[in-house]
Amino acid sequence: KIFSVQNRNETIADYLRSNGYEEAYSVFKKEAELDMNEELDKKYAGLLEKKWTSVIRLQKKVMELESKLNEAKEEFTSGGPLGQKRDPKEWIPRPPEKYALSGHRSPVTRVIFHPVFSVMVSASEDATIKVWDYETGDFERTLKGHTDSVQDISFDHSGKLLASCSADMTIKLWDFQGFECIRTMHGHDHNVSSVAIMPNGDHIVSASRDKTIKMWEVQTGYCVKTFTGHREWVRMVRPNQDGTLIASCSNDQTVRVWVVATKECKAELREHEHVVECISWAPESSYSSISEATGSETKKSGKPGPFLLSGSRDKTIKMWDVSTGMCLMTLVSLHFYCVHIFWGQMPFDILLNSLNYFSDVEVVVVEYLYKGSTKQSVLRGGWNPSCCISKNYICTVEGK
Repeated sequence: KIFSVQNRNETIADYLRSNGYEEAYSVFKKEAELDMNEELDKKYAGLLEKKWTSVIRLQKKVMELESKLNEAKEEFTSGGPLGQKRDPKEWIPRPPEKYALSGHRSPVTRVIFHPVFSVMVSASEDATIKVWDYETGDFERTLKGHTDSVQDISFDHSGKLLASCSADMTIKLWDFQGFECIRTMHGHDHNVSSVAIMPNGDHIVSASRDKTIKMWEVQTGYCVKTFTGHREWVRMVRPNQDGTLIASCSNDQTVRVWVVATKECKAELREHEHVVECISWAPESSYSSISEATGSETKKSGKPGPFLLSGSRDKTIKMWDVSTGMCLMTLVSLHFYCVHIFWGQMPFDILLNSLNYFSDVEVVVVEYLYKGSTKQSVLRGGWNPSCCISKNYICTVEGK
């Protein structure tokens, strides 16, 4: 409410009178030509103090917002996509960790960030899924329903749906707004090791130790397609950005790329010498830099890619040009093998984050494929089967 000059003067006069400043009250009343009465006294009683308190609260809020704005400006200037480029070394994560979140009773198998909110979700061998606030480190809730180890979890693009798969041979779909299981899908004959919601949100793909990949309809829960071809346990399945292709990797030491519409195997990539644990599609924004760094030939269409990365127990990470089936680059580790690959959202073109483990020591290796160079950082702890990246955080999970 905006006061007139008359209202403001009456409020000041009430303050002077009620606090015993009779002489000042009389002088001010005369100078301001006020005609105060009992009704006005009640109307403006204590109003000035209330206004002062409100001003203090608002000033505090303004200062908090200004602080956040300055932080955002600093982040934009130093790290945003249009800001100044920083030395890649400055992006390497360094201990100590911001939070150590505990609550699972068995090793954690996967952790992912929510695509919209400051929330992350973890899956565990204790058959539960837990939700955490990663800004505060607070535990939010537990999702229960699986009867065996939860192997993988995946959000849709909006974050309203969460899919999970388990060694109990089921896939579950959760309403992440109400935190309820809305559908359970049966059809695999063995441990379901990987799950992903397709980019359009209409279908889910899953991979299993039964050597198959299945596609499920979100609305009905029906299995609409089965992809066969792998000769051993299928470890992971991931769709590309537009959902026209899916990639899978297996204990049979191969990576396969499938055309979703026809179920045809578009490419079988065979250079690994051990179990292939993980795969990750390169984001389209990195295609030109990958082509420059690897010398990959551009297709007749004029667009490079798509590119795929795979990590294997042979201690290598390989980059593939899916259109030609050629291996463009091999990263070799002397001691560790890769169990996860993630692409970061950093100001330079490509950040590959791979998680490795050896014995009881975790190693997170951050490799920068930028103009052909690589750099790395090692974060040590316990055996670590999963990690994930958001814009500002790298999260690792540690088994017992």
